[in-house]
Amino acid sequence: MYPSEIVLPMKAELTDHGFQELLDSTTVDNTLSQTGTTLVMINSVCGCSAGSARPGVIMAVASSDKKPDHLTTTFAGYDMEAVQKVREHLLPYPPSSPAIALFKDGKLVHMIERHQIEGRPARVIAGNLMAAFEEFC
Repeated sequence: MYPSEIVLPMKAELTDHGFQELLDSTTVDNTLSQTGTTLVMINSVCGCSAGSARPGVIMAVASSDKKPDHLTTTFAGYDMEAVQKVREHLLPYPPSSPAIALFKDGKLVHMIERHQIEGRPARVIAGNLMAAFEEFC
């Protein structure tokens, strides 16, 4: 498990922009079973990917006319129970962090895995998400 002094500022990047934390499996199940759209950002300490994923997600939400009903986040290597439960909902996709998923009425409708984030600037990630918001939100 990563130390809090490393993780907390990275969590705050999202929670300061209205993302609600998913900290346990019950909260994950309850949140993902809600009607409407739910964005889940699996946050990570990985600077090469999460360093562009967090700003990309924030940019997409701030810039899009259509937005998910619920903005959520959990942290790989820190919120162990919650991340494991989210990953169950993401099957058949393999574990990936960072990762960004959009659910509609409890069903996964859009997924961005780490390999689709790594090496891409935040604006590209934002564009991908904004297109998904336009289609599903």
